[in-house]
Amino acid sequence: MHVDQAGRHYTTVGGERRAYPTYLLRRSYRDEHGRPRKETLANLTGLPEESIGALRATLKGRTLVDAEDAFEVQRSVPHGNVAAAHVMGSRLAVKNLLGPACRERDIAYALIISRAVRPESKLPTAGWRASGDTTLGTDLGVAGASTDEIYAAMDWLTGRQRGIEKKLAARHLSPGGIAMYDLSSSWMEGSSCELAAFGHSRDGRRGRKQIEYGLLTCREGRPIAVEVLPGSTSDPESFKTAITRVRGDFGIERLIMVGDRGMITGTRIADLRKLEGMDWITALKAPAIAALAKDDGPLQMSLFDVHSFAEITHPGYPGERLICCHNPVLAADRARTRQDLLAATETDLDKIRKSIAAGRLKDPDKIGIRAGRVIGKHKVARHFILDIGPGRLAWHRDQDKIAAEAALDGICVIRTSVPGGILDAAGAITACKDLKHVERDFRITRADDLDLRPIHHYLADRVRGHVLICMLACYLTWHLRQALAELTFTDQHIPAADDPVAPAQRSAQARAKDAAKRTSDKLPVRKYQDLLSHMSTLSRQTISFSGQKIDKLTTPTPVQRRAFELLGAPVPLALT
Repeated sequence: MHVDQAGRHYTTVGGERRAYPTYLLRRSYRDEHGRPRKETLANLTGLPEESIGALRATLKGRTLVDAEDAFEVQRSVPHGNVAAAHVMGSRLAVKNLLGPACRERDIAYALIISRAVRPESKLPTAGWRASGDTTLGTDLGVAGASTDEIYAAMDWLTGRQRGIEKKLAARHLSPGGIAMYDLSSSWMEGSSCELAAFGHSRDGRRGRKQIEYGLLTCREGRPIAVEVLPGSTSDPESFKTAITRVRGDFGIERLIMVGDRGMITGTRIADLRKLEGMDWITALKAPAIAALAKDDGPLQMSLFDVHSFAEITHPGYPGERLICCHNPVLAADRARTRQDLLAATETDLDKIRKSIAAGRLKDPDKIGIRAGRVIGKHKVARHFILDIGPGRLAWHRDQDKIAAEAALDGICVIRTSVPGGILDAAGAITACKDLKHVERDFRITRADDLDLRPIHHYLADRVRGHVLICMLACYLTWHLRQALAELTFTDQHIPAADDPVAPAQRSAQARAKDAAKRTSDKLPVRKYQDLLSHMSTLSRQTISFSGQKIDKLTTPTPVQRRAFELLGAPVPLALT
């Protein structure tokens, strides 16, 4: 028996061709004279096409089984997020960056990838890799890595830090170019680490020991090197270490270092003057700006009558250029903030006065302590004059100091040794503002993407290894964010500013993306971390079908497909 397909077709007056198929179940045989004949047993035309196909397969001798009995999804593991990070890691040759092939390198690479896509401490990270919660451990052959092996890989990576950073410097720092440097901190859990110390906490964790780490980047913000320092290290001291690294480890003799006003101090500049080829860009602190504006000094508001910036000289800064900038938007914001802080302080002081009036507070020493806490709370103590006595508290604002500070609102003075022929005034302003890229890296590393803090390690080298892994994950994340910018709220078309002092503006394309929350191709726009979460829904499934095991990816969503197009690679079935 077999299934025959017959039917009729015709063309309409309008030229449309129509077909009406007929499916017949027939039996072939020979009659008594030996001639072949066919007998129609049934008309199958009314059956679904799937049923007709199944009947054809059965008549050809195939065995059909029930799909639910023969088909089983044995495992479904998130894959898209680690696959995206691995594709970018391959583009950046991260494995070659780390060192020669060995098990320690594979584990270190897995730690960097996992930190970039799902930041957790080392032991939970080992757990979710080993338990098959991702394809990372299985594909890289490190699913069974023990705690001791993970720590050994961290120690191995720490021992290779100088070589890794030298390779990154060769990639992204050029002689005579610009490098950015800044210092941050993270608090420690426990008190046994020799690096842990009390210092200025940028996390706002008072009473907790911390470590400091200085980050060196290229001008665009790619992390190049990181140095872990005791928690009590000052900004200028850390900058001194960075200069030693640049010249000693990287062999770069000519470079322009950019740092904030607390980093590149007068003492550090004196050190830089002794190093031929090392230039700097920084900014003056408020007292130095006030000295330039005092009486008939060179800094006067008339400088900004035509342009928002002007270049001046001063005998106190020999061989240097001073570029004065005035930002009216920043000036208005600082004036408004000052008034808000003054008002909030007076509200708190009034509460103390009410306690005095009610007789609950009489001792002048206690009144002074409480008042001191209040005026220090909002950091405007310099603007108040207090009158304290037994059962008495009075205050008034120091209008002269307020006016003197307000006169400098929105004014910044950039200090640089770079000659105008190499970098004009607008270029120096832009370079100083590019420190925002280092701040962004700190946000990525500390909180937004990599969750560096708090630090649980007790051994100094383990702390260094942890920070190095986070720095390398930040390097990977920097490039991932750039490649996937189309699918996030990142502005890909930042307009060139006519005025380098003016606040940055978002492009029309970015504003349109913000409003519609869609790309130009109508794909949804997400925050970067939300995009990674969506990528993780692209899973790899282990399917058992009639005794055979098959690894197969789920069908990518349009966003997932576009993400890998932006990364320049198809979705890999395995991380190889």
